[in-house]
Amino acid sequence: MASHSDSPSMPRPVTQAGRDGLDAILARPGRAVLAFDFDGTLAPIVPDPEQARAHPGAVPALAALAPKVASVAVVTGRPAGVAVRHGGFAGVPGLEHLVVLGHYGAERWDAVTGTVQAPAPHPGVAAVRAELPGFLDDLGAWRGAWIEEKGRAVAVHTRRAQDPQAAFEALRAPLAELASRHGLIVEPGRMVLELRPSGMDKGVALGEYVREAAAGSVLYCGDDLGDLPAFAAVDKLRSDGVPGLLVCSGSSEVAELADRADLVVDGPAGVVRVLEALAAQLG
Repeated sequence: MASHSDSPSMPRPVTQAGRDGLDAILARPGRAVLAFDFDGTLAPIVPDPEQARAHPGAVPALAALAPKVASVAVVTGRPAGVAVRHGGFAGVPGLEHLVVLGHYGAERWDAVTGTVQAPAPHPGVAAVRAELPGFLDDLGAWRGAWIEEKGRAVAVHTRRAQDPQAAFEALRAPLAELASRHGLIVEPGRMVLELRPSGMDKGVALGEYVREAAAGSVLYCGDDLGDLPAFAAVDKLRSDGVPGLLVCSGSSEVAELADRADLVVDGPAGVVRVLEALAAQLG
């Protein structure tokens, strides 16, 4: 393994389990799976999710690192194709074997084929999509909440509301009832409530992918409540003897992930520095 004096240094995890995970990745990179959330981790959070784009340093850093490890995956609640477009992942030298697990693993895009594999959507999503505009109109006190169409899910954002946190809290119970009526669940996030099918989350997606790759170590980096199942999956892998490193792309909006992480960095820019440091240490 080579290191370079002009390259960023790899911050040391604060937990022993995290240090063991990092050491395993560095010692046997050819067996390491590195997985990342998209929004808030590889891409800064923005008021309009359609305007989200990967941090300028993210794709070059991933491309430098990916050939040195077993696999790099993006695990996101977004449709896989949307994450690919917003990330700029297609056709990038070095990312020929990138995998994007979209809709919490329900969709899969492989750079090798450039295609998305996906099952039929849950019928409850179409029903909620039709009902939601009138449903929110009836809750007219929360003007400023708006709907994001996600294909296999529908999200209600409160970031543009006059009081985003109050709107978020007020909508949680009504949206949970609406979701339940159509066989869906509500996944809370950073000023967003996503109505989607149950039975698939980032933990399931990550665990299945790590097993498929026969990984000897794993890194997962996320920023939001939806990443907690992936953190739990890494904890389970550790208990099964697969070393793991949990990284939080820190923000002032979500404390739960930072409390669980082995390493907290300063948002997507901090994630990019970790990627660059890992690539430099692996030579």
